[in-house]
Amino acid sequence: MDPKARNKIFYIIVLVIIVAAVLVAYLNTSSGPSQSHLVGMRVPASTLSLMKDIAMNSTLASIIGSGSAANFPLIENGTQMYTNGKPTVLYFGADYCPFCAATRWGLILALMRFGNFTVLHYMQSSPTDYSPSTPTFSFYNSSYSSNLIYFMGVETLTRNETFLQAPNALENSTFDKYDLNNAQLPPDERGGIPFVDFGNKSVQDGSEVDPLLIEKMSWDQIIQNLSNPNSQVSQAIIGNADVFTAQICRIDNYTPASVCDQAYVKNILQFS
Repeated sequence: MDPKARNKIFYIIVLVIIVAAVLVAYLNTSSGPSQSHLVGMRVPASTLSLMKDIAMNSTLASIIGSGSAANFPLIENGTQMYTNGKPTVLYFGADYCPFCAATRWGLILALMRFGNFTVLHYMQSSPTDYSPSTPTFSFYNSSYSSNLIYFMGVETLTRNETFLQAPNALENSTFDKYDLNNAQLPPDERGGIPFVDFGNKSVQDGSEVDPLLIEKMSWDQIIQNLSNPNSQVSQAIIGNADVFTAQICRIDNYTPASVCDQAYVKNILQFS
């Protein structure tokens, strides 16, 4: 082959490799958690609607059941907590916390089965912690309504670990009793976040979902994975949502029947 022709082919190959590398880099930065420009922005109604559809997909929930969840919430059987006459779900966490980031996905889906979020904001966990910049949402300045339950969402610190929200007296006393001073928990786990209290009847301390599972994904990619019952993301997050759903059914007189009469709820309650 003529040397000039061989050199031309070589340069073409090099150019193709460079273009491919640039394209891969672009796709990674445009679709992954580097979409930090979304942090703090309000989640559009179309995305909330899509998540609501996933939450209400009883076929998907039944296929997954508890999914990859290994541990169910601790049973407490304390005096049931009510706010404004409704059974109360309390979440205690912080925006920086990667395990809170992973837990919020399942908790939001579970809560959507009993009411509606009209306001949520995009959030990422700390850029310097374990599983940096895990895509999630923040409950700070969120808006949730339900005629069945009352939801309290506490985010104490920002993703940069500065002050964000002061818990009220009820939130503080519940956290102290069922997390900080809970004899059922190993001493090194007490006072940790995320913490979810389901009406003082059961509590979740820590996360059942490893944030590394979603760390490299965008919000849209996570949502797309949720609809696939065979994906690891769906098994973890929908499974977590199903476990949380069963806990809420326990405290709100098993309503609505369209949710609480599902076989997956009854199966989970047999073991929790």
